[in-house]
Amino acid sequence: MDSLIIDAFERSPEVRFDAVARTLAIRGESYPEDASAVFGPIFAWLNQFFADGGREPVAVEFELVYFNSSSAKALMNIFQLLDRAAGGGTSVTVDWRYAADDETMKEFGEDFSEDLAHVSFRLVEIKGGG
Repeated sequence: MDSLIIDAFERSPEVRFDAVARTLAIRGESYPEDASAVFGPIFAWLNQFFADGGREPVAVEFELVYFNSSSAKALMNIFQLLDRAAGGGTSVTVDWRYAADDETMKEFGEDFSEDLAHVSFRLVEIKGGG
């Protein structure tokens, strides 16, 4: 399976999903006008990745500085997909990275983590800001 690399664009985040290393990263800002156009390819890739990927561990990193409500819904859907994979036997670790002075992003991470039963979720404070 090919990796998924999407460069950050005006209002959409950088996506770096390495299928071989089994590392997934979403970074930046996310407030697209059409969230389905941005997140649709991400969902399609993740579904295929977990269908094809066996049970090897997966490391996921989120480092977002801002996202809107439609992106929050898409992120929750990503977390649910990750949780299903973890519940099915794949070890999934999520690092939610946030700037030390960004209490809002920390709280979003805490909120997302509360809905996950099988994912190992870590809040990671970035010292000195993002």
